[in-house]
Amino acid sequence: MSPAYPELEVRFRRIGALAAAGAMLDWDAATMMPAGAAEARIEQLAHLALTRQEYLTRPEIGDLLDRAEAERAGLDAWQAANLREMRREWRQATALPPDLVEALTRAANRCELRWRKARPDNDFEGLLPLLEEVLRLTAEKAKALAAATGRAPYDALLDLYEPGARSAAIDLLFDDLAAFLPGFLARAVERQARQPQARPPAGPFPIERQKALGESLMRELGFEFERGRLDVSAHPFTGGVPDDVRLTTRYDEADFTKALMGVLHETGHGLYELGLPKAWRLQPVGSAPGMALHESQSLLIEMQLCRSRAFLEFAAPAMRAAFEGIGAEWEPANLARLYQRVAPGLIRVDADEVTYPCHVILRYRLEKALLAGDLKLADLPGAWRAGMRDLLGIEPPDDRDGCLQDIHWPSGAFGYFPTYTMGAIAAAQLFAAAKRQDAAIEPGIARGEFKPLLAWLRREVHGRGHLHHTDDLLRLTTGAPLSVEPFKAHLAARYLA
Repeated sequence: MSPAYPELEVRFRRIGALAAAGAMLDWDAATMMPAGAAEARIEQLAHLALTRQEYLTRPEIGDLLDRAEAERAGLDAWQAANLREMRREWRQATALPPDLVEALTRAANRCELRWRKARPDNDFEGLLPLLEEVLRLTAEKAKALAAATGRAPYDALLDLYEPGARSAAIDLLFDDLAAFLPGFLARAVERQARQPQARPPAGPFPIERQKALGESLMRELGFEFERGRLDVSAHPFTGGVPDDVRLTTRYDEADFTKALMGVLHETGHGLYELGLPKAWRLQPVGSAPGMALHESQSLLIEMQLCRSRAFLEFAAPAMRAAFEGIGAEWEPANLARLYQRVAPGLIRVDADEVTYPCHVILRYRLEKALLAGDLKLADLPGAWRAGMRDLLGIEPPDDRDGCLQDIHWPSGAFGYFPTYTMGAIAAAQLFAAAKRQDAAIEPGIARGEFKPLLAWLRREVHGRGHLHHTDDLLRLTTGAPLSVEPFKAHLAARYLA
């Protein structure tokens, strides 16, 4: 083996450690940091991002990459994939001027912290100047990446979250769904109206009991609290690193059902992080192939598994016991009607799996228009309302439940949104393959036997890291690249059968 490759592993381990430190600082800022520490944290994150950028773009890194690629014959499959991803990270980093990296890091962190106040205050105007700066700098970043990679500017941003993805392919996928979902939604709602109506259990539901229930079900699913924890944040997320996974949720004492599914959703992300290949910690190949596959793991656990009638047969007694519930509201059949209820709603993270893609399609279309200059940021609230009306037939009464509801744009994450629905499609495809390949998975769900499913995911998805890009991994595990047909079949089986 060329000495260049081992030296690259040493250097990228340091680069990975810097990114891991930033992830922990981000988690702390969202959960525990006192408000008065905001400017100090912005300073820390900006210098950390700049240090990582400077280290990654040192001239000797490029030289080492050239030498390792010239002598790649001595590399095994994992090393070759690691080298491929090193080159991709290096190419993206060298495309960006250090002052742009620093400025965007500062602007995004400042805007995100302001968003935490702007959303509850319904203050889009107050957020607008900061968001405009994030958008301006993100557009500069997109142009720089596009020039270096030969992609269109939006595709260059998309590649940061889903390597190899192209908006042209996503357009076809989303146009298919946008044509399919309205008619399907109407049929599902009509069928639902003929069924017994769901009866929500009566609260209040103390937060400590909600947390205990969530953590109990996390353990049942295989989450290891020796390497992770659950906290509260304004917007649920999974952060940290594979050996220190940080999950967050938010609670409502009047309704435990939303927070519980939020916890189970994040548990899917957490299980993925915990299952990434230990031999490749802090190396590019040791991470997920992209956010579409990461989102597939959260949605496989939440939507495919935990909203199923079989899972609710298992979980209903624990829910009843947690809140000392009495009556038919706590029966699995009623809980299934609650968790499988289909209705257009304003909030993406609370949406059912039929309407959820419409929320993502809206954001995808809007962020492309913003970056292309076809939509002014000041006109975003009106465009949001029009899009909700067209896709779901409802309009938000204010910006709090409209364009202010997500953290992604304030934090600079343009290009992330399409991976949610790509993940939902992949989740259906993977869950169908898992049940087809291991006959023990489906009958074990109602008995709380989740080890067969987790073992399949560890072997077929988690443990592969970024050895393959998403489509190639799906071909290996399911026999086909990303396809919307298993998702449609899943919706039909759950909501029309």
